Amino acid sequence: MKRIALLLLAMIVAAQGIYSQNTKKQDWAQFYVFEKDNARVMEKTKDIPKGLCPKCEWKLRKIKAVLMGDSITELWWGLDSAFFKENNFVGRGISGQTTSEMLVRLRRDVLNLKPQYVFIMAGTNDVAENNGKITLENILGNLKSMVELAKAHNIKPILCSVPPAAGFVWRKDLSPAKDIIKLNGMIKEYAESINIPYIDYHSVLTDENGGLPKKYARDGVHPTIDGYKIMERLLLERFQEIDK
Repeated sequence: MKRIALLLLAMIVAAQGIYSQNTKKQDWAQFYVFEKDNARVMEKTKDIPKGLCPKCEWKLRKIKAVLMGDSITELWWGLDSAFFKENNFVGRGISGQTTSEMLVRLRRDVLNLKPQYVFIMAGTNDVAENNGKITLENILGNLKSMVELAKAHNIKPILCSVPPAAGFVWRKDLSPAKDIIKLNGMIKEYAESINIPYIDYHSVLTDENGGLPKKYARDGVHPTIDGYKIMERLLLERFQEIDK
C-alpha cells in the first residue's frame, strides 16, 4: 500500500511540475478527463421522472456529493476510494488545476451530474502560480462564481479550506504559507456571510510554520493516507450536521 501511495504521489507531483503546455492548448480546462465516468453517473439516473421536487429527486439519485478540486482531491480518491464509494461521493480532482480551470469545467463535472452537494477545495495551484500570478481576491472571485452556479442549480455548496503548505516542490521560489492562511480567512468570511458551510482542514493539519508536516504529507502538499483520514473525519463530522 505504501509503495503504491508513493508511486501515485510521484506521478502527481511530476504532473504538477510539468503540466504539459501541449495538453493545455488542446484542452485547457481538461473537459474530457471525466467524460466516461460522467456518462456512467448520468446513465444511472436517466430514468428518474422529471418534474420531481429537488428533495424527491435527490432521494432517487446514487450521487450524494461531488468533491471538486485539484491533485489533493485526485490523490484522495487514489488512496481511499472506499471513502467515496461508502458515502456516495464522486471525486472530480485534476492535478495542477487552478480555480479558473475548475470554474470552466464546473458544468461538465458537477452541475450536469446534479448531486445534492458539492465540496469545493481549491486554491493551492493558484497560490503556486501554475497559470501565472493571480490575486487572492480573484481566487476568491472564482470560488464565489462556483458557489453561485451551484446554488442556481439547486446544488448545496460547501467550501473547504486550502490545506497548509510551507513550500511547493515544483515552485521552490515561493513561500506560500501566509498567502494560504490569508486566503482561507477570506474563504471562511465569505462562507459565513452567505450562510454556507465551511470545513477547516488547515488549522487541524498545520504545523508551527504554516506547513503540512511530513507525517501527513511527504512532499509538504499532498496528504498521506493518515492526513486524508483526518480530513475524512472532519468532513463527515461537519456533513452530519449539514445533511439532515
